[in-house]
Amino acid sequence: MIQKKKSQSHDPYAPVAKNPLLATRLPAWRSKFIVLLVFGAFAALAGRALWVQVVNRDFYIDQGQKRYQRTIELDATRGRIVDRNGSMLAVSLATYEIWATPRQVDETAAVPLAKLLDLPLAELRRRLNGDKSFVLLKRQVDADTAAQLSRMGLAGITQIADSKRFYPEGESAAHVVGFTDIEDNGQEGVELAANEHLLGVPGQREVIRDRLGRVVSETRPLVPARNGETIHLTIDRRIQQLAYGQLKEAIAKHHAEAGSVVVLDARNGEILALANYPSFDPNDRARLTGRQLRNRAVVDTFEPGSTIKPLVVALSIDEGKVRPQSMIDTAPGWYKIGPAVIHDTSNHGVMTVSEAVQKSSNIALAKLALNLPAETIWTKYQQYGLGLRPELTFPGVASGKVRPYKRWRPIEQATMAYGYGLSASLLQMAQIYTAYAGDGTMQRVSLLRNGAHAAAPSVDAELAVTKPATARAIRTMLEMATGEGGTGRAAAVAGYRIGGKTGTARKQVGATYAKNRYRALFVGMAPMSDPRLIVAVMIDDPAGKAFYGGTVAGPVFSEVTGGALQLLGVPPDAPGV
Repeated sequence: MIQKKKSQSHDPYAPVAKNPLLATRLPAWRSKFIVLLVFGAFAALAGRALWVQVVNRDFYIDQGQKRYQRTIELDATRGRIVDRNGSMLAVSLATYEIWATPRQVDETAAVPLAKLLDLPLAELRRRLNGDKSFVLLKRQVDADTAAQLSRMGLAGITQIADSKRFYPEGESAAHVVGFTDIEDNGQEGVELAANEHLLGVPGQREVIRDRLGRVVSETRPLVPARNGETIHLTIDRRIQQLAYGQLKEAIAKHHAEAGSVVVLDARNGEILALANYPSFDPNDRARLTGRQLRNRAVVDTFEPGSTIKPLVVALSIDEGKVRPQSMIDTAPGWYKIGPAVIHDTSNHGVMTVSEAVQKSSNIALAKLALNLPAETIWTKYQQYGLGLRPELTFPGVASGKVRPYKRWRPIEQATMAYGYGLSASLLQMAQIYTAYAGDGTMQRVSLLRNGAHAAAPSVDAELAVTKPATARAIRTMLEMATGEGGTGRAAAVAGYRIGGKTGTARKQVGATYAKNRYRALFVGMAPMSDPRLIVAVMIDDPAGKAFYGGTVAGPVFSEVTGGALQLLGVPPDAPGV
């Protein structure tokens, strides 16, 4: 008999027996570690947030601003340079920079673009085929060309506003005004001397740009640019043109190497004209040479020859050694000092001190110099500024040279009285003669008119270098030198009394003086009744038979002085002459 097993009743709520394979065997410390790790991560995030938002907040703000905030510099316009009457000598004109995005420029645009911009086609293609994403094609393109380019509607071409310096007077005032480089910084002349005043101060505009580079807002009020100052020169444009034109003609006529003219206002030392030849056009300097660039009137020094003679004559009179009518024996036309011999152009015999200046006697001046202590002469030359740099706000101004008196030999003391053995610039010689036009007071030369840019002199604007009576006596002698029997007759000016001194100095080549190479000089003043102008002329190395200061430089003085007096409205003091 088979018995059935009793089936067990199934309780759905009875606990399920655990599968030993699924049993948890993790140690208690591991769960604690995981909890700590999670809390540590949150702490690190909180610390980082604290570092970014509190501790190093300014740094991250700055980094963010750099990505979207930009400071746009607003260019200042370079200041103008004008003459004493306000006529323009230098001004900045609006121009454009032409840039290209090469990948956007069509190949067919290269030919018309090169033609319009006056660029070699090969050079233009080289730039467009380079690896740069944005390339400069040309700077300082004028407004008309830029307008033509805009009308062409070429893809990938961008114009950026720029400026270019323009010099209306061209080569006539080039050495005075100077020029700037491509970055608009002064390189020569007043452009360099007054560069700080001319530059101005750029403005600023701070903006926020979006990711496409578009300006969406401004973060600060705009700071406008402060344009450069206007520089007022003492130069008179009309007299400058006159001086340059006459100088250029004289150099061509005498086949000379170079030359300079300086015109000063005798009353205050203001430079009315400062001309040099050869010159250059500051608007087109592609073929500029160093020879053209030299501002010879202020940077070149030379032996001044007989134009220095009035200094020793004035000193001798001031020291009581002679009077204008004192007699000096110059016979027989030569004078021996040790082994050296001094010559005059002819035997003048016995002559007065005044006649010695009139006829330019080397022997008479040598005797006057040897009758004075060397130290006295040297000290007086220093007072006149010889060997010292003129206090002029201008680059490259030369000082000249005078050797220490203790090293003078008798022959050197003698020759320095008629312009050999020392050197000076033409500007210095013109300045010296202001003493004789102004009753013994020498004027400080200036190129900038009174104002914020004019440098304050470290010495008095006037310096007494000789007695008033002596200066008047020298004026009389200078007038004699341009009259009958004088060496400067060719310097005469119709309608005006003039006075001046000629100079003919041999050029030194190496260690010796060349036999047939000279500098022709003339320094004078007018009108003699009340001197208004000092005009100094130097013609370097005239070729041919005419080489004397009176015949070569004298006529230039005549034309420049006569024209300048008329331009200034100075009435004649010798009508009918």
